Amino acid sequence: MKPTLNNLVKGFIAANGDIPSTPIKNIHLHSGNVQPGDLYIAVHGTTSDGHDYIPEALENGASAIITNGRDVGTLPVPQVKVSNPRKAASFVAAEYYRHPSKELHVVGITGTNGKTSTATLITSILNEAGCKTAQLGTLGVFAENHEQGKTLTTMDAINLQKLLRDLADDDFSHVVMEVSSHAIHQYRVADVEFDTTVFTNLTPEHLDYHGTMEDYYHAKAKLFKSLPLSATAIINTHDEYGQRLIEESTAPVIKTSVTNNSDVHFKDVHSSLRGITGTIAAGEHEVEINSELIGDFNKENILSAVGAALAMGIPIGTIAAGINSCKVVTGRMEAITSPNGAPIVVDYAHTPDAYEKVLNTIYNLVPENGQLITVFGCGGNRDAANRPIMGRLVEQFSDYFYITPDNPRYEKQEDINKEIIAGLSSDKYDVFEERGAAIKTALNDLKHNDVLVILGKGRETYQEIEGVRHPYSDIKIIEEFCAHNAI
Repeated sequence: MKPTLNNLVKGFIAANGDIPSTPIKNIHLHSGNVQPGDLYIAVHGTTSDGHDYIPEALENGASAIITNGRDVGTLPVPQVKVSNPRKAASFVAAEYYRHPSKELHVVGITGTNGKTSTATLITSILNEAGCKTAQLGTLGVFAENHEQGKTLTTMDAINLQKLLRDLADDDFSHVVMEVSSHAIHQYRVADVEFDTTVFTNLTPEHLDYHGTMEDYYHAKAKLFKSLPLSATAIINTHDEYGQRLIEESTAPVIKTSVTNNSDVHFKDVHSSLRGITGTIAAGEHEVEINSELIGDFNKENILSAVGAALAMGIPIGTIAAGINSCKVVTGRMEAITSPNGAPIVVDYAHTPDAYEKVLNTIYNLVPENGQLITVFGCGGNRDAANRPIMGRLVEQFSDYFYITPDNPRYEKQEDINKEIIAGLSSDKYDVFEERGAAIKTALNDLKHNDVLVILGKGRETYQEIEGVRHPYSDIKIIEEFCAHNAI
């Protein structure tokens, strides 16, 4: 059946009988993408209002418009007025693409830190089990014949439903996706039917958007408050917000923790710069782990992945093989060996909690006669209150450090630096205007028993300055240095 306006909004608004059966060829949130016969949904964004672009959508041939009821004058096409166009976009997209998540097993992972690592581990387990699996998140879309580059953690509702339909039609059985608090709050995943959900942790981030930690928590918790009984929630109870979430989940919960005998926990474990080994106890089962991932926080991510795999009924041996075959999560505690043998660790960490976890872990693994050197910066137009805290954490764990740009966006770099320096109490640092120069200096000065940690960008391939993304890569600079200085 070809989609029509009245069928797409049926069930979303009560006055369906008054909605004409206008044929709809496609649906769009961006007026510039509209073509003749398409439905345009006007959404109020952070910097602009989609209602202002209705004339452009009409000029491009829109056959119908969904608005929030704002007075936009008399339109030459049907107008459907709703209280929340974002929520409407999610509902209409799911209807238009025939609810593809019903045909897939969808794993949703949310939390401040650890989403990408946990998603990568779960995907590795599913691949080991022979499942045709797609992974969606900050690193992009990883799916055979559907791969695409880095995007938002969670794409908009229409593109997400379209991708899920393409994956279902291509016989994918599982989708493992990171779910951001923005996506939940903006209803991008409101009509995705999740079968397994994972909560990693919650620490201060995005408070420029959510306002308070309580509002940030409720945005995350919303994902767990609408689950069916047939779903399963995997919750890290080592986190205080995870403990709260247990009581609020509408689905059965599998509890994980690195510090107590939860449903899934380590019976014994050893961590080093070479990886994590140990035995995980999960009810009557035990999982032997020999992972190349480093960092104490990866213990939590491994437990979450094991819990999710158990919820999906994957055999213990397959779970172990999947964990152990996951060699590296790109840009997350990614270790590279310098020509003189010193470890270089690249991590996407960009919150105080992530900084503390990464630096504390590595600090305890640095050779007795070595130093911990850190390169970092703070992003512009994001959580300015975190800057002195992050500077203080770097100072606490590092023997020396370099302050650099990290996507200054529309802020002046000198203003960002001043706020970082406000948290410092020593002068064991240098400030660089160019991030690449700082990394090259640190690499040249690195001794064989030192450890260099580069925080913030991970595998990003740009620096965002004044709205322009300039080509840039920490990894490329390191690789070029290693190749040029190879012994």
